[in-house]
Amino acid sequence: MKELHEKIVQDGKVLSEEVLKVDSFLNHQIDPPLMQAIGKEFAERFKEDGVTKVLTIESSGIAPSMMCGLLLEVPVIFARKRKSLTMSDHLYTAGVYSFTKKETNDISVSKDFLKKGDKVLLIDDFLANGQAVLGLLDIIEQAEAELVGVGIVIEKGFQPGGDLIRDKGIRVESLAIIESLQNGKVVLTENRDER
Repeated sequence: MKELHEKIVQDGKVLSEEVLKVDSFLNHQIDPPLMQAIGKEFAERFKEDGVTKVLTIESSGIAPSMMCGLLLEVPVIFARKRKSLTMSDHLYTAGVYSFTKKETNDISVSKDFLKKGDKVLLIDDFLANGQAVLGLLDIIEQAEAELVGVGIVIEKGFQPGGDLIRDKGIRVESLAIIESLQNGKVVLTENRDER
């Protein structure tokens, strides 16, 4: 996705060989026209899959998920990282390890919103080690729903998450794949088959 690639190269900040900061347009300040284009791209790629729910994790996955859900005309659910006072014990819960924060957090989704037979599209901002996707997949399995695929805004192709998820036979559609962050430079590929 050319517009996203340009934004990553222009505004992304390489903090290390493993960390890319994109808080100016994706996960702190949000670029609405870019999120609209991202949502449109995901909706186009998954329009034939009978999606009934879009599922993400708070908070950075919410904006692209909302835009996709709007175009697919389906509800968007986000897994909460913290249990609020309004959430009962009527929850699906899974643990997700964060390599960035070096901690495991429980994520939760109300059983009222994810049901047996739902066809679920997962969307997230980053795919690095695959732990968020695995946690969301656990929740989908608990609900006896069906995963139709995973939409990722930015995949770190040099980390194991993409291969881990694809090796499970899961369809992963990444809009941008980072091949390297070495020497302070972002190297992207347009197509995973080019790797």
